[in-house]
Amino acid sequence: MNLQQFRILQEAVRSGYNFTEAAAALNTSQSGVSKHIRDLELELGVELFERRGKRMIGLTEAGRSVISYVERILADAMSIKRVTDQLRDPASGEFVIATTHTQARYALPRIIKQFRDEFPRVRLSIRQSEPTEIVARLREGSAHIGIATESLAQAADLVAFPYYSWRHIVIAGRNDSLASRSDVGLSEIAERPIVTYGQGFTGRPLIDAAFHDRGLRPDIVVSAIDSDVIKSYVALGLGLGIVAEVAFDPECDPGLVKIADGLFPIATSYIAAPRGRFLPGYAHRFIELCRPELEAGIVSRAIGTVPT
Repeated sequence: MNLQQFRILQEAVRSGYNFTEAAAALNTSQSGVSKHIRDLELELGVELFERRGKRMIGLTEAGRSVISYVERILADAMSIKRVTDQLRDPASGEFVIATTHTQARYALPRIIKQFRDEFPRVRLSIRQSEPTEIVARLREGSAHIGIATESLAQAADLVAFPYYSWRHIVIAGRNDSLASRSDVGLSEIAERPIVTYGQGFTGRPLIDAAFHDRGLRPDIVVSAIDSDVIKSYVALGLGLGIVAEVAFDPECDPGLVKIADGLFPIATSYIAAPRGRFLPGYAHRFIELCRPELEAGIVSRAIGTVPT
């Protein structure tokens, strides 16, 4: 067994069991991927993939068990590389943040500007992802930290720190019949077409729960992962919009007005990191910029590592 075989196995799973796509992602041949998988199965004495003819259609029970250890080993190997890179040059390196569009577009710009001023030689990469993908990126080690809503706090193998709390608001086009109001109730909103976030994004479960608790069935005609897309469709008159309050600015959104707030439960965005995974000093500093009380020692003790 070796790390190359583990990387190939991980990529084969990530590509939906398509060895051709896995080979392209790893810059190798399909036959090479197949050979490494066969060699690994022979060494382990089990089949890792369920096969239908020559096609791979999923993981066997053994494959599901093995892949969890493979991902952990590869993530630990990546941590070793990060430790040595950090010791060689603490002020440079790569820093990957997995987050949603709303966080990247509205919550993080000021923090990122501060971070870049302090660490100009750190290559910062923002991977905009859905919450489940953010969790997966953290687990596999392809991101240092994740920033999203409650989904991060629900993952037992992650340590999640509250970042900030916020609410959803209701917006309408400036020419909408409700545009002159600022106290529209939930029952009135449920009677109108609604444009809001898709399932799993930006606190959508809190929106659904608010209507459900009142016995209301909202008419959600368009759902999207992007606050800007929602606002665009509301401005076109497709319906009322329900968005995160941070995504609305009267000066930047002159075609829209806020017609209600305080109708939905308070939501919390979290900063999360995997337990036991090394975080470079500049990642600790980024977290501290987000929440000053989360200095490196507190974060390190929580995730079970020692910062350098």
